[in-house]
Order: sequence, then structure tokens, then C-alpha cells
Amino acid sequence: MKNQIRIGCGAGFSGDRLEPAMILAEQGNLDYLVLECLAERTIALAQKRKLADPAKGYDPLLERRIEGLLPILVKNNVRLITNMGAANPMEGAKKIIEIANKQGIPVKVAAVIGDELSDKLKVMSDDIFKFNNENFAVELIKNHSSPSAHPSPLISANAYMGVEGILEALKSDANIIITGRVADPSLFLAPMIHEFGWATDDYNLLGQGTVVGHLLECAGQVTGGYFADPITKPVTNMDTLGHPFADVFADGSAIISKVEGTGGVVNLATVKEQLLYEVVNPFSYLTPDVSANFTTVQLEEISENQVKVWGGTGQEKPSTLKVSVGYQAGFLAEGEISYAGQNALARAKLAGDTLEKRLKADFPDLRTDYVGVSAIHRTDFAHQIEPYEVRLRVAANADTAQKAALIGEEVEALYTNGPAGGGGARKYVTELVGIVSVLVDRKKVIPEVIIF
Repeated sequence: MKNQIRIGCGAGFSGDRLEPAMILAEQGNLDYLVLECLAERTIALAQKRKLADPAKGYDPLLERRIEGLLPILVKNNVRLITNMGAANPMEGAKKIIEIANKQGIPVKVAAVIGDELSDKLKVMSDDIFKFNNENFAVELIKNHSSPSAHPSPLISANAYMGVEGILEALKSDANIIITGRVADPSLFLAPMIHEFGWATDDYNLLGQGTVVGHLLECAGQVTGGYFADPITKPVTNMDTLGHPFADVFADGSAIISKVEGTGGVVNLATVKEQLLYEVVNPFSYLTPDVSANFTTVQLEEISENQVKVWGGTGQEKPSTLKVSVGYQAGFLAEGEISYAGQNALARAKLAGDTLEKRLKADFPDLRTDYVGVSAIHRTDFAHQIEPYEVRLRVAANADTAQKAALIGEEVEALYTNGPAGGGGARKYVTELVGIVSVLVDRKKVIPEVIIF
């Protein structure tokens, strides 16, 4: 067993930059590189691509990432763990093998499957789902509208699996492990368990390992990206922002850092912000592997761009797993037009009032925004300085694409029907994917590893 490993995070979401991962693989002296590329909406959209083409459904950037990374990974003996398999890890693994063959690089790929429940989960009512011909109650985690309220079929149902499948894949000596919906910190925790020989019921170690995974999983956020504010929290060289790595030790402690010469910063402030990111209950941060306690974590800035992390603890893992269920939720209709110069706001408001009178009866949830004045916080803008330019945006939900198109048509009609000086009209119709989260008995979700 090793006493120390180095894990880097090359991507924090599906659309993340490509070059930070390549810099980590080339210059980071890594043992493992993790690409964390999934979110609730991401996997639902991946399921839609798979429905349209059974050979698709993996991450859209998989080919480009692997083409650039593969020679570096093999040269430097870095193992890659990623959830870029999204809705189709099997086809993602085949695509990696295809790329490796074209490059003349021998590679072993392990696909971890078992998270997809789409063909097993059927809506029965607002709080009852049917799974494997067995009815069982599920808890709605968030106050989302239930998919049973919509006549359209389910798009996706994917359970958040933990480390089990990845641990099995690591035993195979696979160069690349590609998964579907695995919880973000589990991607990082698995190599710690594998290399250090941790017991999967040593919850204090798993809690500390989960802390490290949580700090790494959003990539550039912990190196100053999402942290940056040019007035109160300046960060230098954002254009070459480096992604983080962690030197993890057998006791679970770690040092968070980044490749020397890359932009950004790692300090107590960036690490503290990321530690609290998306944490509802710091006493019990639930993952498929452990209920982690973040309140016992200790941090120390030991050098420039180096923060030591230790002291995380944990308790027994939950008996249930979260399942992200995606469903077709109608269409979003949007229309935009700009007004500039004298009385820009007054003209924009006149346009907004006109549209509300013409559309409100058919679109009771119509939203009117004055971008540049009150579109985000929706505050009372009556006492603010008169803006030189305003962009009017109206939006509403619709059951059909045809009905949704009416919003943009009415905005476009403002060109000649006034008020004066409108320009840059745009209209959009977007098919919506709704997401609801439920809990299922973890015994009903069985990971499986396929070797290529």
C-alpha cells in the first residue's frame, strides 16, 4: 500500500476548458486525473442524445479530451477516472478504444454501469414509482413539480452510485475508468481507498477523503475561478487559470495545490469557499459512501498556493441513493429587444407593458425583465440612475413549440408597432427538461464493470 498519492481534477463540468487537464497530466506528476463532467441536467440531456442515437449519450467533448490526453496519460502513467460516460458509458468506452487504436496506443478501459434506471422506473403517482415491477414510496428531496403531472414520458432516471464500481475497475489495472452517474466526490475517494487499503466502513477516513474530493471536484473554483472579484477578491492571470491537485496521505490528510506557473490562486479563502459550496448541512454531507462531517475540518495555509486539509470525519453511509429523474417539461419561449439613448428605460417599459397586455391571457406566467436594470435581482429600479441602454426580455412556459413561438413573434412585431427605436430583436424556443430527485433503496442499484 502507498503512503501518498497525487490526484488532479482536470474538469469540473461538461463544458470545462480542455487545456488545464493536459497541463495537469503533463506537468502535475499525477497518479490519477479525474474529469468530473456530470450534473442533473447534463445527464438528462445525454439521455435525450442516446434516445436519438443509441451510439451516443456520452459527453460531447469526450473525443476531444481523450485525443489530447491519451498520449500524455500513457507516457506519464497517469490513470484517468471520469464520469464522461454520462448516459452511455459502454459506447463512451468503445469510443476511447477507437481513438486509442487510431493513435496506435494500447489501452485498457473499464466501463462502470448500473446507475441507469430509466427502463425500470415508471411513474405511478406523485409519490409512488414502480421499480422492477415493485411499487415503493420515494421521498421528494426538492420541491420540484412531479413528472407525473406531465403527460410526456420520462427522459432519464440515474442513481448516484458510490465508489464500489470504481474500486472493482481499479483492480483490473485499467488505464481509463469511465462511469455514468457516480457522485462527484466518489470519483476521488475511490483511488484513495484502493491505494491506501481503507476499509469501506471506516467512516472517519471516508469522511476526510470525501472532504478532499469535494474540494477538488469543481476544478477551477478552488483555484480562484468562481472565487474571483476584481474589487474585493482579486485573482491574477485568470486567462491561464490552473486546475487543482491534492497530495493525499494514508491518514486522509491532504495538501491542495496547483501546477507552478498556472494562473489563479489556492489559499485559505478559496478553499473555505469551496468547502461550503453546495453544502446544506455541514454536519452531515450525504454521499453514497458516507455521511461526512465538514465541521471538524482543519485548514492551514502552509506555503504559497498550498493549503493543508485534515480532520474531516464521518458516519455510516445512507441506506438510500439519490436518483435524478429527468422528464419532458414543455417549452421555454423567449423574446428580446434593445432600446438605447434618451428615455431608453421608458421606451422599454412601454414595450413591456404592451407585450403583457397582448400575451398575459395566454401566458399567465409571463416574465418581463429589463436587462441592465432589474433582470437578476428584480429590485425596484425607480430610484436608480437612468440607464443609457436597456434590453427587454419576456419569457414564458408553453406546452407546445407552436404556442411558444408566439412570444418571439410578438417581440419581433415591436419593430414597426413601436415604441420607437427598438433593435436587435431575437426570439428563442427551447425544449425544457424537468428534473426531480428521489431516493431509492441502495440495494436495488448494482454496479457492474465491463472491461474493454
